[in-house]
Amino acid sequence: MANQQGSFLTAIDVGSAKTCALMVEVTDNGLRYRGHGVAESRGSRKGVIVELDKAVAAIQKAVETAEDKAGAAVEHAIVGIGGAHVRGVNSHGGVTLGARPREIGRDEIKQAVERARAIPLPADREVLHLLPQEFILDDQAGVHDPLGMMAARLEVRVHLVTVAASATQNVITAVNRASVHVDDTVFEPLAAADSVLRADERELGVCLAEIGAGSTDLIVFVQGAVAFTGVIPVGGNHFTSDLSVGMCTPLAEAEKIKKAHGNAIVTLIPEGNEVEVPSVGDRPSRLLPQRLVAEILEPRARELFEMMRETLRQSGMFEACLAGIVLCGGGSRLPGIFDVAESVLRRPVRLSWPTPLAKMPAALAEPEFATVLGMVAYGQRARVARGFQADRWGSKLKAMLVG
Repeated sequence: MANQQGSFLTAIDVGSAKTCALMVEVTDNGLRYRGHGVAESRGSRKGVIVELDKAVAAIQKAVETAEDKAGAAVEHAIVGIGGAHVRGVNSHGGVTLGARPREIGRDEIKQAVERARAIPLPADREVLHLLPQEFILDDQAGVHDPLGMMAARLEVRVHLVTVAASATQNVITAVNRASVHVDDTVFEPLAAADSVLRADERELGVCLAEIGAGSTDLIVFVQGAVAFTGVIPVGGNHFTSDLSVGMCTPLAEAEKIKKAHGNAIVTLIPEGNEVEVPSVGDRPSRLLPQRLVAEILEPRARELFEMMRETLRQSGMFEACLAGIVLCGGGSRLPGIFDVAESVLRRPVRLSWPTPLAKMPAALAEPEFATVLGMVAYGQRARVARGFQADRWGSKLKAMLVG
């Protein structure tokens, strides 16, 4: 098997339900699919690794499957970070350049950014992303790149995505132990946005909600820039757990029932439909009304979107989402969840379908793969920014401004 060359990019998404590795080839015409692997996640819960060995084994299985399909070895990867430990905060900083306007250089931009970055953080937290929103030159706001422009004072507004250092390091350690070097880490909805959001949505104001197994991760774009990030501690596993308890059936069986017969709207299920429900222990299976499944799932769906609405309102972002809400992630596949979202949020809602790659199998063109597909797009965008703008005022920061 050939070694992974510079023309390859690999993304690894370590989720609470599944671990996915995706290999693509970078060509002159864009990214081309080469292989992917999916393994059941073990050792991860709510975006945090709780059993390292099991997480490593899942990563190894997904990577090996991707390698077999691609005919190349995975040596480096970009890795997704998500879960309840993620926090976002907006900050502002600036520098005075002098009594009279003068040309803005790289050093002045770096100084302004560092002032904005210099916010107190608990010892166990670190900055994952520093995302510029706008630069302000004297009284002129809305500047995207001030290099070479004239001003007496330079200010910058940024959004900082912060994470628990230990949780992030544990994901990196697990990938490293699977014999893969981590080149970069990315907040998963930020990556998913590259795959599912449209430029006009980002400009007008939109919230992307990635409904994963362990949590629902949010990112809001306003005027093309990230204005808010946050996490709601409710995901697809909570729906499954509700079914398990409410129907007295094992978790694995509850998951099957949710996928095969679930619906978030009771009235969408015809009366008289029945579902075979396995019992716990040695007791025989039972036939129960299918509407019971929806009666259990609908309150949880409403709770999720009520929490989303309140989270956005408290952050001042709810009114800013003029383009509405975009749903992705495996949890968005639940029938009826679109209707619940529109009913609770009173905003336009759409389900996202990730932009396909060349040669990509149709099975990957689903909402649950939006994150890993976005990660390779994000990785390529950052690679281009580092390669062609390394002489500018900071490649990592500049990478966030590209596209």
